[in-house]
Amino acid sequence: MMDVRPILTEEDYDWALKEIEPYFEQEPELGTSESDRFLVLADLISAYEAKHWAIEGPDPVDTVMAVMETAGYKQADLARLLGSRSRASEVLRRKRALTTEMIWRLHQEWKIPAEMLVRPYHLSGSAR
Repeated sequence: MMDVRPILTEEDYDWALKEIEPYFEQEPELGTSESDRFLVLADLISAYEAKHWAIEGPDPVDTVMAVMETAGYKQADLARLLGSRSRASEVLRRKRALTTEMIWRLHQEWKIPAEMLVRPYHLSGSAR
C-alpha cells in the first residue's frame, strides 16, 4: 500500500516535501512501488504549488522587452518589424496595444510564442 495523502494544508505540504526529499538523494528505479510513490508525491506537490503559489507569466510588453534585451535587439529593430519608430515606442510605453499583425510578425521574425503575446494587458493611455 502506498503511503500518500492529499495535500490540503501547509502542514500536509511540509509533510510531502519531507517525504519526497530522500528520492532526490537516491532516485528509485522506474517501475518500482517507490518510483510510483515518488511520482505521485511530485504530482501532488506540483498541483498544490500551482494552486496556492501560481506564478503569472510576463505580460506581452514585458515579454517583448525581455526578448529584446536577451537577443540584443534595439528599439530600431522593433520599429522595422512593426512598421515605424512611433509605433514601436507606443507599444513599449503601453500607449498602443499589439495588433494581430504585430503579434504575427513578432512570432515569425523573433520566434516569440504567440500565446505569450495575446494575453490581455493594461495600457497606460488611450489605445489605437
